[in-house]
Amino acid sequence: SPRVFPRKINALEDKIKTPRAEQVQQHSVEEVKMGNSTNIQKCENNTIGNECNMTADEIFNKNLMHNVKIPLLATLLLIMLSMGCTVDLKKLWAHCKRPWGLAIGVVCQFGFMPLIAFILKLSFKLEPPSAIAVLLMGCCPGGVISNVLSYWTDGDMDLSIFMTVISTILATGFMPLNLFIYSLTWTQGSNDTNKSPEASTIAVPYKEIGITLVSLIIPIVIGIFIARKWPKQSKILLKGGTSVGAVIFFILAVTTSLLYRGAWKADLSLLAIGVINPFIGYTTGFVLAVILRQSWKRCRTIAFETGAQSGHICTTILMLSFKPEKLKLMFAYPIIYILFQIIQGLILVTVYQLYKRFRKPSEQSVDSSPKSQKKLFGQSRKEKAPADDNTYKMTPSD
Repeated sequence: SPRVFPRKINALEDKIKTPRAEQVQQHSVEEVKMGNSTNIQKCENNTIGNECNMTADEIFNKNLMHNVKIPLLATLLLIMLSMGCTVDLKKLWAHCKRPWGLAIGVVCQFGFMPLIAFILKLSFKLEPPSAIAVLLMGCCPGGVISNVLSYWTDGDMDLSIFMTVISTILATGFMPLNLFIYSLTWTQGSNDTNKSPEASTIAVPYKEIGITLVSLIIPIVIGIFIARKWPKQSKILLKGGTSVGAVIFFILAVTTSLLYRGAWKADLSLLAIGVINPFIGYTTGFVLAVILRQSWKRCRTIAFETGAQSGHICTTILMLSFKPEKLKLMFAYPIIYILFQIIQGLILVTVYQLYKRFRKPSEQSVDSSPKSQKKLFGQSRKEKAPADDNTYKMTPSD
């Protein structure tokens, strides 16, 4: 009948459509399962830096550090290119033959600074994750900012650059050694012979240190060539490149420290260490150089090389060695340290420049070499105070 026929047609259509719908639905379910299984597999094979199980703040911080890398590298290249224009090969060779200043700087950087970090860790009773960040920063070599600060305070630029390059090379051995020595005391549980698991996961980024070393040496060599080939142009490059590079570096440091989420939510003890540690480093380097009777030029240079350390290497090690949940407790310290080492360094530069401007004319020939310093302090009273032509002299007629 005409009423039954359309019903049969509709039933046939339903039978035809139902398998297709079920098939499509089954495919979609399988795709979701496949996606979930791949995500689960990624989470199970989780590597450091993977965004699996990361919070929004952690992803933001990761992208922030990734975006800062390229302008930071370009700024470092510009600064070291400018610093290369100050290098005198004869003076550099003299430092190689008599490396007393270099030896003092190495002792300060890889001897005193890790020890100071360890003492601060004990004094403030830090937990192992935060303590590792403090010690790791203390074991790092001198950074590029030390070269700029030495230049602005009329330091020994040949010694400054020499120390930066050599300390970066020596860091490949001294950093693991210091971390091994001082992390032996970080134990877990009642068994004091077991080393803290956080300390055992630290990986020294030899590749990153090698890249940093190349980024130091190549622009320095180019700067030396420019200074020998075009002396007048090199002076312009020195002033302009140093100023522009330092300003960009300061802006990047301040911006990163302000935008990095969680940096200022760190423990107050960690913030206090980040403020006082650079000042202790500057003071230690300067005092030790004075005790060992180095020239004032070298004293200022060694001080900046000791206190201004490479935060770039420290942050790279932390990112390569620890998972995001650990980085929350560690990454704040190098950000704080970098910011305050720049601020304190600029304060010292300002004090020196003010002293230079307002000092008396008789102090203008303040010594810059050890030999002249020895003569200055070793001369007799007659040499210090020569007779004045206008002084009254007794004569027989008087």
